[in-house]
Amino acid sequence: MTSKPGFFSALVSLVQKVEEGILVGLLLVMISTAVFQIFLRNFFDSGIVWGDSLVRVLVLWIGLIGAMVASRTDNHISIDILSRYLPARIKRFTTLVVHVFTALVTGTMAWVSIRFVKMEMADNLMGVASVPAWVCESIIPIAFAVISLRYTLFSINHLAQLMSKKS
Repeated sequence: MTSKPGFFSALVSLVQKVEEGILVGLLLVMISTAVFQIFLRNFFDSGIVWGDSLVRVLVLWIGLIGAMVASRTDNHISIDILSRYLPARIKRFTTLVVHVFTALVTGTMAWVSIRFVKMEMADNLMGVASVPAWVCESIIPIAFAVISLRYTLFSINHLAQLMSKKS
């Protein structure tokens, strides 16, 4: 039987590989669809009716899964001009504040986007081909929830480090 730390790190590694695999697969589908659409339009004056819609949905999915991948290593977009000039002690505190703030904002976005997806389900609108719009938009609450969870864990970890240094 494996130890818990080994199991946990293996699980994290598996989740990361799945994220990256989905990201690469979606990117390949998006590029292939766009190139195929261009080919069909230029040489046959036609195209896939739902091709452009699919590419738009894939841009959404790739962007949000990319944000999830960036969040796992705390590589989100940030403006850190002030943090470069802050003393190390204050910088540790501001990092905690940024992590907590990020967790709260993305948690709020997850909550709001769940409500949005529920409204889309009630409207029965179609997205790409015969796929309901809510399925196409379901990545929004999932991605924000994952990012919120990660920043909550960053916050807890950072707070534990701050507490251990004070002791």
